[in-house]
Amino acid sequence: MAWRNPYFDPGKPHHTPQGFRNLEPTTRRPGDLDRWRRERREAGLPKPPREGYEAFQAAWWQRADFSAPGEAVWWLGHACVLLRVGGLTVLTDPALSPRASPLSFAGPRRRTPPPASVAELPPIDVVAISHNHYDHLDRRSVRQLARRFPEARFLVPLGLKRWLERHGMRHTQELDWWQETRLGGATFTCVPARHWSARTLWDANRSLWGGWVVRAEDFRFYFAGDTGYSERLAEIGARLGPIDLAALPIGAYAPRWFMHGQHTDPAQAVQLHRELGCRRSFGIHWGAFELADESLDEPPALLAQALQAQGVAPDRFRLLRTGERWALEREAARTAEAAYARSNVE
Repeated sequence: MAWRNPYFDPGKPHHTPQGFRNLEPTTRRPGDLDRWRRERREAGLPKPPREGYEAFQAAWWQRADFSAPGEAVWWLGHACVLLRVGGLTVLTDPALSPRASPLSFAGPRRRTPPPASVAELPPIDVVAISHNHYDHLDRRSVRQLARRFPEARFLVPLGLKRWLERHGMRHTQELDWWQETRLGGATFTCVPARHWSARTLWDANRSLWGGWVVRAEDFRFYFAGDTGYSERLAEIGARLGPIDLAALPIGAYAPRWFMHGQHTDPAQAVQLHRELGCRRSFGIHWGAFELADESLDEPPALLAQALQAQGVAPDRFRLLRTGERWALEREAARTAEAAYARSNVE
Protein backbone atom coordinates (compact mmCIF):
# COMPACT_ATOMS: atom_id res chain seq x y z
CA MET A 1 0.00 0.00 0.00
CA ALA A 2 1.35 3.44 -0.93
CA TRP A 3 2.27 5.72 1.96
CA ARG A 4 -0.22 8.52 2.63
CA ASN A 5 0.49 11.72 4.48
CA PRO A 6 -1.38 11.47 7.83
CA TYR A 7 -1.25 15.27 8.21
CA PHE A 8 -2.69 16.04 4.80
CA ASP A 9 -4.95 19.09 4.78
CA PRO A 10 -6.30 19.92 1.30
CA GLY A 11 -6.78 23.52 2.42
CA LYS A 12 -3.03 24.03 2.84
CA PRO A 13 -1.11 24.35 -0.44
CA HIS A 14 2.17 23.05 1.01
CA HIS A 15 0.46 19.75 1.93
CA THR A 16 0.10 16.87 -0.52
CA PRO A 17 -1.34 13.37 -0.04
CA GLN A 18 2.22 12.07 -0.43
CA GLY A 19 3.91 14.54 1.94
CA PHE A 20 4.84 18.21 1.71
CA ARG A 21 6.08 20.59 -0.95
CA ASN A 22 7.47 24.07 -1.51
CA LEU A 23 5.18 26.71 -2.95
CA GLU A 24 7.92 27.77 -5.37
CA PRO A 25 8.55 25.92 -8.66
CA THR A 26 10.75 22.83 -8.54
CA THR A 27 14.25 23.66 -9.81
CA ARG A 28 15.86 20.22 -10.01
CA ARG A 29 15.49 17.98 -13.03
CA PRO A 30 16.09 14.24 -13.36
CA GLY A 31 19.80 13.58 -13.66
CA ASP A 32 20.90 16.85 -12.02
CA LEU A 33 22.29 15.12 -8.93
CA ASP A 34 24.43 12.76 -11.01
CA ARG A 35 25.59 15.67 -13.17
CA TRP A 36 26.63 17.71 -10.11
CA ARG A 37 28.50 14.81 -8.54
CA ARG A 38 30.32 14.11 -11.80
CA GLU A 39 31.30 17.72 -12.42
CA ARG A 40 32.36 18.18 -8.81
CA ARG A 41 34.59 15.12 -8.96
CA GLU A 42 36.14 16.10 -12.29
CA ALA A 43 36.91 19.63 -11.06
CA GLY A 44 38.30 18.45 -7.72
CA LEU A 45 35.84 20.54 -5.72
CA PRO A 46 35.63 21.89 -3.15
CA LYS A 47 39.10 23.38 -2.95
CA PRO A 48 40.73 23.89 0.47
CA PRO A 49 40.66 27.37 2.02
CA ARG A 50 43.30 29.63 0.50
CA GLU A 51 45.49 29.50 3.62
CA GLY A 52 44.67 25.88 4.44
CA TYR A 53 42.32 24.21 6.89
CA GLU A 54 44.40 24.85 10.01
CA ALA A 55 44.64 28.58 9.32
CA PHE A 56 40.90 28.71 8.59
CA GLN A 57 40.13 27.03 11.89
CA ALA A 58 42.47 29.37 13.76
CA ALA A 59 40.73 32.38 12.24
CA TRP A 60 37.12 31.24 12.66
CA TRP A 61 36.96 29.03 15.76
CA GLN A 62 37.08 29.53 19.51
CA ARG A 63 35.93 27.49 22.47
CA ALA A 64 32.48 28.52 23.63
CA ASP A 65 32.22 30.15 27.05
CA PHE A 66 28.73 30.14 28.58
CA SER A 67 29.73 31.65 31.94
CA ALA A 68 28.87 35.28 31.17
CA PRO A 69 25.42 36.29 32.45
CA GLY A 70 22.74 38.02 30.45
CA GLU A 71 20.79 37.35 27.30
CA ALA A 72 22.93 36.36 24.35
CA VAL A 73 23.33 34.12 21.33
CA TRP A 74 26.21 31.74 20.61
CA TRP A 75 26.96 30.27 17.20
CA LEU A 76 28.04 26.66 17.78
CA GLY A 77 28.83 25.92 14.14
CA HIS A 78 26.81 25.17 11.02
CA ALA A 79 23.12 25.70 11.97
CA CYS A 80 23.52 25.04 15.68
CA VAL A 81 22.71 28.19 17.69
CA LEU A 82 22.31 28.57 21.44
CA LEU A 83 19.94 31.38 22.42
CA ARG A 84 19.42 32.66 25.96
CA VAL A 85 16.36 34.90 26.11
CA GLY A 86 13.18 35.35 28.16
CA GLY A 87 14.42 33.06 30.93
CA LEU A 88 14.89 30.17 28.48
CA THR A 89 17.92 28.55 26.88
CA VAL A 90 17.11 27.40 23.35
CA LEU A 91 19.23 25.21 21.08
CA THR A 92 18.68 24.92 17.31
CA ASP A 93 19.60 22.08 14.95
CA PRO A 94 22.10 20.25 17.17
CA ALA A 95 24.59 18.47 14.91
CA LEU A 96 27.76 18.21 16.98
CA SER A 97 29.13 14.92 15.68
CA PRO A 98 32.29 14.45 13.57
CA ARG A 99 30.24 13.73 10.42
CA ALA A 100 26.91 14.83 8.94
CA SER A 101 25.99 11.28 8.05
CA PRO A 102 24.19 8.16 9.29
CA LEU A 103 27.62 6.47 9.21
CA SER A 104 30.58 7.10 11.49
CA PHE A 105 33.11 6.32 8.73
CA ALA A 106 31.65 8.03 5.65
CA GLY A 107 29.85 11.19 4.66
CA PRO A 108 30.75 14.87 5.08
CA ARG A 109 33.16 15.31 7.98
CA ARG A 110 33.67 18.41 10.05
CA ARG A 111 36.49 20.72 9.05
CA THR A 112 35.88 22.93 12.10
CA PRO A 113 35.19 21.16 15.41
CA PRO A 114 32.22 22.01 17.62
CA PRO A 115 33.13 24.70 20.15
CA ALA A 116 31.46 22.72 22.95
CA SER A 117 30.25 19.19 23.55
CA VAL A 118 26.77 18.33 24.80
CA ALA A 119 28.34 17.67 28.21
CA GLU A 120 29.61 21.27 28.28
CA LEU A 121 26.33 22.97 27.36
CA PRO A 122 24.35 24.93 29.95
CA PRO A 123 20.91 23.54 30.90
CA ILE A 124 18.74 23.44 27.77
CA ASP A 125 15.02 24.18 27.98
CA VAL A 126 13.99 23.97 24.31
CA VAL A 127 15.48 22.34 21.21
CA ALA A 128 14.06 23.63 17.91
CA ILE A 129 14.67 21.50 14.80
CA SER A 130 14.30 22.88 11.26
CA HIS A 131 14.19 19.58 9.32
CA ASN A 132 15.57 16.06 9.25
CA HIS A 133 18.73 16.27 7.12
CA TYR A 134 21.79 14.80 8.82
CA ASP A 135 23.60 18.13 9.13
CA HIS A 136 20.63 19.50 11.12
CA LEU A 137 19.18 16.49 12.96
CA ASP A 138 22.01 14.33 14.28
CA ARG A 139 20.97 11.17 16.08
CA ARG A 140 24.02 11.04 18.35
CA SER A 141 23.63 14.66 19.44
CA VAL A 142 19.90 14.46 20.21
CA ARG A 143 20.34 11.23 22.15
CA GLN A 144 23.01 12.90 24.27
CA LEU A 145 20.72 15.88 24.80
CA ALA A 146 17.83 13.63 25.82
CA ARG A 147 20.00 11.86 28.40
CA ARG A 148 21.48 15.04 29.85
CA PHE A 149 18.33 17.20 29.70
CA PRO A 150 15.39 14.77 30.01
CA GLU A 151 12.88 17.60 30.59
CA ALA A 152 13.91 19.60 27.51
CA ARG A 153 11.10 20.30 25.04
CA PHE A 154 11.76 19.44 21.39
CA LEU A 155 9.90 21.50 18.79
CA VAL A 156 9.79 20.04 15.27
CA PRO A 157 7.91 20.48 11.99
CA LEU A 158 5.16 18.00 11.14
CA GLY A 159 6.25 14.40 10.75
CA LEU A 160 9.29 14.31 13.07
CA LYS A 161 7.74 13.60 16.46
CA ARG A 162 7.69 9.83 16.05
CA TRP A 163 11.38 9.71 15.02
CA LEU A 164 12.41 11.78 18.05
CA GLU A 165 10.35 9.69 20.45
CA ARG A 166 11.98 6.52 19.09
CA HIS A 167 15.35 8.06 19.94
CA GLY A 168 14.58 8.95 23.52
CA MET A 169 12.93 12.38 23.44
CA ARG A 170 10.19 12.50 26.07
CA HIS A 171 8.66 15.91 25.35
CA THR A 172 8.15 16.58 21.65
CA GLN A 173 5.68 18.84 19.88
CA GLU A 174 5.01 19.06 16.13
CA LEU A 175 3.94 22.26 14.42
CA ASP A 176 2.84 23.21 10.91
CA TRP A 177 3.83 26.46 9.22
CA TRP A 178 2.44 29.45 11.16
CA GLN A 179 1.42 27.35 14.14
CA GLU A 180 2.83 28.47 17.49
CA THR A 181 3.24 27.32 21.07
CA ARG A 182 4.02 29.08 24.32
CA LEU A 183 6.86 27.72 26.47
CA GLY A 184 7.96 29.56 29.58
CA GLY A 185 8.51 33.19 28.74
CA ALA A 186 8.52 32.85 24.95
CA THR A 187 6.30 32.06 21.98
CA PHE A 188 7.70 29.78 19.27
CA THR A 189 6.28 29.94 15.74
CA CYS A 190 7.14 27.46 12.99
CA VAL A 191 7.56 29.48 9.79
CA PRO A 192 7.96 28.55 6.11
CA ALA A 193 11.24 27.73 4.40
CA ARG A 194 12.10 26.70 0.85
CA HIS A 195 13.81 23.33 1.22
CA TRP A 196 13.01 19.60 1.43
CA SER A 197 13.41 16.60 3.74
CA ALA A 198 14.72 13.03 3.68
CA ARG A 199 16.59 10.58 5.90
CA THR A 200 16.61 7.69 3.42
CA LEU A 201 16.02 7.03 -0.27
CA TRP A 202 12.36 6.27 0.44
CA ASP A 203 11.05 9.08 2.65
CA ALA A 204 11.60 12.27 0.63
CA ASN A 205 9.35 15.11 1.83
CA ARG A 206 7.33 12.92 4.19
CA SER A 207 8.17 15.34 7.00
CA LEU A 208 7.96 19.12 6.87
CA TRP A 209 10.80 21.67 6.99
CA GLY A 210 10.76 25.21 8.32
CA GLY A 211 12.34 27.94 10.41
CA TRP A 212 11.47 29.30 13.85
CA VAL A 213 10.63 32.71 15.26
CA VAL A 214 11.10 33.09 19.02
CA ARG A 215 9.26 36.02 20.61
CA ALA A 216 10.17 36.86 24.20
CA GLU A 217 8.52 40.06 25.44
CA ASP A 218 9.89 42.79 23.15
CA PHE A 219 12.58 40.65 21.48
CA ARG A 220 12.15 38.63 18.28
CA PHE A 221 14.67 36.09 17.00
CA TYR A 222 14.38 34.41 13.59
CA PHE A 223 16.19 31.15 12.87
CA ALA A 224 15.90 30.42 9.15
CA GLY A 225 17.25 26.89 9.38
CA ASP A 226 17.97 25.77 5.82
CA THR A 227 16.30 27.62 2.96
CA GLY A 228 16.59 28.78 -0.59
CA TYR A 229 15.60 32.32 -1.45
CA SER A 230 11.90 33.09 -1.82
CA GLU A 231 9.99 36.34 -1.93
CA ARG A 232 7.39 34.59 0.24
CA LEU A 233 9.77 34.65 3.21
CA ALA A 234 9.20 38.39 3.59
CA GLU A 235 5.82 37.45 5.07
CA ILE A 236 7.65 36.25 8.17
CA GLY A 237 8.79 39.77 8.93
CA ALA A 238 5.41 41.24 8.03
CA ARG A 239 3.50 38.88 10.32
CA LEU A 240 5.90 38.38 13.22
CA GLY A 241 8.36 41.26 13.03
CA PRO A 242 10.12 43.47 13.57
CA ILE A 243 12.92 40.90 13.73
CA ASP A 244 15.62 42.00 16.18
CA LEU A 245 18.12 39.27 15.33
CA ALA A 246 18.15 36.69 12.52
CA ALA A 247 20.31 33.65 11.90
CA LEU A 248 20.48 33.40 8.09
CA PRO A 249 22.22 30.67 6.03
CA ILE A 250 25.05 31.79 3.75
CA GLY A 251 26.76 28.53 2.71
CA ALA A 252 26.37 25.36 0.59
CA TYR A 253 25.28 27.42 -2.43
CA ALA A 254 27.56 26.32 -5.29
CA PRO A 255 26.93 25.58 -8.07
CA ARG A 256 23.93 27.87 -8.29
CA TRP A 257 22.27 25.92 -11.11
CA PHE A 258 21.93 23.00 -8.68
CA MET A 259 21.70 24.61 -5.23
CA HIS A 260 19.64 27.77 -5.73
CA GLY A 261 16.29 26.15 -4.97
CA GLN A 262 17.40 24.95 -1.52
CA HIS A 263 20.24 27.18 -0.25
CA THR A 264 20.70 30.95 -0.22
CA ASP A 265 24.04 32.41 -1.23
CA PRO A 266 25.47 35.39 0.70
CA ALA A 267 23.88 37.98 -1.60
CA GLN A 268 20.45 36.38 -1.18
CA ALA A 269 20.94 36.20 2.59
CA VAL A 270 21.57 39.96 2.67
CA GLN A 271 18.49 40.42 0.48
CA LEU A 272 16.42 38.42 2.97
CA HIS A 273 17.86 40.49 5.82
CA ARG A 274 16.56 43.59 4.07
CA GLU A 275 13.22 42.20 2.89
CA LEU A 276 12.31 40.79 6.31
CA GLY A 277 13.27 44.05 7.98
CA CYS A 278 15.81 42.41 10.27
CA ARG A 279 17.52 44.81 12.63
CA ARG A 280 20.62 42.63 12.87
CA SER A 281 21.62 39.26 11.41
CA PHE A 282 24.48 36.79 11.50
CA GLY A 283 25.50 34.06 9.10
CA ILE A 284 25.00 30.35 9.74
CA HIS A 285 25.25 27.15 7.65
CA TRP A 286 28.87 27.66 6.64
CA GLY A 287 32.36 26.93 7.90
CA ALA A 288 31.89 23.40 9.29
CA PHE A 289 31.01 20.94 6.51
CA GLU A 290 31.92 20.96 2.82
CA LEU A 291 28.42 20.27 1.51
CA ALA A 292 28.72 22.08 -1.83
CA ASP A 293 31.38 23.28 -4.26
CA GLU A 294 32.52 26.55 -2.67
CA SER A 295 35.59 26.65 -0.44
CA LEU A 296 35.01 27.17 3.27
CA ASP A 297 36.52 30.66 3.15
CA GLU A 298 34.44 31.91 0.20
CA PRO A 299 31.21 32.87 2.04
CA PRO A 300 32.87 35.59 4.17
CA ALA A 301 34.35 37.24 1.08
CA LEU A 302 31.07 37.14 -0.85
CA LEU A 303 29.13 38.39 2.17
CA ALA A 304 31.37 41.45 2.46
CA GLN A 305 30.80 42.19 -1.23
CA ALA A 306 27.03 41.73 -0.87
CA LEU A 307 26.80 44.05 2.13
CA GLN A 308 28.61 46.79 0.25
CA ALA A 309 26.58 46.28 -2.92
CA GLN A 310 23.25 46.37 -1.05
CA GLY A 311 24.15 49.21 1.31
CA VAL A 312 24.01 47.23 4.55
CA ALA A 313 26.50 48.17 7.26
CA PRO A 314 28.79 45.31 8.36
CA ASP A 315 27.64 45.65 11.97
CA ARG A 316 24.07 44.92 10.82
CA PHE A 317 24.97 41.54 9.30
CA ARG A 318 27.87 39.95 11.12
CA LEU A 319 29.90 36.81 10.89
CA LEU A 320 30.64 35.18 14.24
CA ARG A 321 33.50 32.86 14.97
CA THR A 322 32.34 29.35 15.76
CA GLY A 323 31.79 29.49 19.51
CA GLU A 324 31.46 33.28 19.69
CA ARG A 325 28.91 35.03 21.92
CA TRP A 326 26.81 38.03 20.86
CA ALA A 327 24.87 39.89 23.56
CA LEU A 328 21.23 40.61 22.74
CA GLU A 329 19.81 44.12 22.60
CA ARG A 330 16.27 44.71 23.80
CA GLU A 331 13.80 47.54 23.41
CA ALA A 332 15.61 49.93 25.77
CA ALA A 333 18.76 49.67 23.70
CA ARG A 334 16.81 50.14 20.47
CA THR A 335 15.06 53.23 21.85
CA ALA A 336 18.34 54.75 22.96
CA GLU A 337 19.91 54.01 19.58
CA ALA A 338 17.00 55.66 17.74
CA ALA A 339 17.15 58.73 19.99
CA TYR A 340 20.87 59.02 19.39
CA ALA A 341 20.33 58.82 15.62
CA ARG A 342 17.62 61.50 15.76
CA SER A 343 19.82 63.82 17.80
CA ASN A 344 22.58 63.53 15.23
CA VAL A 345 20.18 64.41 12.43
CA GLU A 346 18.79 67.40 14.32
